[in-house]
Amino acid sequence: MTKINIAIIGVGRWGVHLLRNFLAHPQVAVVAVVDPQPERLAAVKQQFNLDANILLTTDWQAIKQVPGLTAVAIATPATTHYALIKDALQQGYHVLAEKPLTLDAEECRELCQLAEYQQLILMVDHTYLFHPAVERGKAVVHAGKLGHLRYGYATRTNLGPVRQDVDALWDLAIHDIAIFNNWLGELPIKAQAKGTVWLQPGEDSPGLADLVWVKLTYPDNFQAYIHLCWSNPDKQRRLGVVGSRGSLIFDEMSPTSPLTLIHGEFNQQGNLFIPVNHTPETLEIEKAEPLQKVCDRFVHCVLENTPSLVSSGWVGRELVEILIALTTSLNQGGVPIKISNGYTN
Repeated sequence: MTKINIAIIGVGRWGVHLLRNFLAHPQVAVVAVVDPQPERLAAVKQQFNLDANILLTTDWQAIKQVPGLTAVAIATPATTHYALIKDALQQGYHVLAEKPLTLDAEECRELCQLAEYQQLILMVDHTYLFHPAVERGKAVVHAGKLGHLRYGYATRTNLGPVRQDVDALWDLAIHDIAIFNNWLGELPIKAQAKGTVWLQPGEDSPGLADLVWVKLTYPDNFQAYIHLCWSNPDKQRRLGVVGSRGSLIFDEMSPTSPLTLIHGEFNQQGNLFIPVNHTPETLEIEKAEPLQKVCDRFVHCVLENTPSLVSSGWVGRELVEILIALTTSLNQGGVPIKISNGYTN
């Protein structure tokens, strides 16, 4: 069986799950783990009973001495992504990067073009795009079961974790935007955002917004509204798309099933609109860990040298471009910002 040798860069809150999945993958050999904090390296060595042959280091440059290294998985703060990913691609490593790809659209473009020039895989860990409920939801929307699509909404709130490198918009919105883009099969053309700062006000800047309200407008005037907050004890992970014949709800916190198709429409009688056919339908979905599917897709892409269309570097750049437009709107008090569609390859 062909195996790839991989190094995990960053084993914090998310990187430790990447490590867990790649250790369990039959076609992967984890050969190095890098983290600037020695205590994290000691913790994962004990937690996973890591083999003594696996290099544990605080120095990113040390992995270049590892023979036969094929790929790296990067789960470090977003501000470090550009330099790390560029260096990895220049060294000839395939890259799986945590979202967002970088914080700058032109840096994203440069990395995507570099990966293509080097004939390497650059994939972004947009985990929700591999969630079985999201995959099933896309099929439902594309089958036309909702009728004419009218609008969408999402709420993503919790009490923490509070980031110090990016605001709630950059930390949270990318998930729901990725799902809306995926389900609709198109990209927004206009962005608006308003926010509130409580915890980390800036001295010479607005600070990091804890609460953000987003509005995205798509080409056919479909509008998506997103509520984001990391200072809300009421944890919600809910996204819906509403059409003329029903609604599709993706609710991660649901105790029964995360995906529900709610049938319902209006029967017009004179000037009255009478609700009819109002019935919920719980949709069965595949039992699978989304991150495991991400890791498996990355391995497949590396072995076959075929890009992951659903979560390529170019998809990552599209999402960064949208976030940049939203940030511009946020900094200007919520004015609408047009988004160019010229940011793909």
